[in-house]
Amino acid sequence: MQPTPTQLKKKIKRWLIFLMAGLVLSGITAFPIESELAIAMNNLSAFSPKMQHWLSTIYTAVKTTNAQYPYLSYGTDWLAFAHIIIAIAFIGPLRDPVRNIWVLQFGMIACVLIFPLAFIAGPIRHIPLFWQLVDCSFGVIGIIPLYIACRYTYQLENITNNSHL
Repeated sequence: MQPTPTQLKKKIKRWLIFLMAGLVLSGITAFPIESELAIAMNNLSAFSPKMQHWLSTIYTAVKTTNAQYPYLSYGTDWLAFAHIIIAIAFIGPLRDPVRNIWVLQFGMIACVLIFPLAFIAGPIRHIPLFWQLVDCSFGVIGIIPLYIACRYTYQLENITNNSHL
């Protein structure tokens, strides 16, 4: 039995709200990065030795940079802001998924482009491979709800087009 347009719209909304919540959450957590790293440092034993070394290195870099050059963290603030703004872009597909399917397609392209960025810029910036893979996981996690919402949107479009015949 084929789902109704109302059922498809609800499914699309659920997946998009999940995606948007993830974007907002990842954005908000970029603001207090030094405090979050301090918490990780207080619980370092919970991590593998390789991760302990990486977290210690990052914490030292962030703490030193913030102490001497606090304005550089403004870049992280803009990263956080960008995540929130990208989440807002998905309001269009929430309201009218068929008309705004391009936003879903744009999001999937962005998720795929995380991979070349991570694997090109990562080595240049001396980011360990395991952390490049963590960054790539955002593309994998992001593309799943987008792909599902896109598939439901195509179904909704077909139902809508067929009902007008």
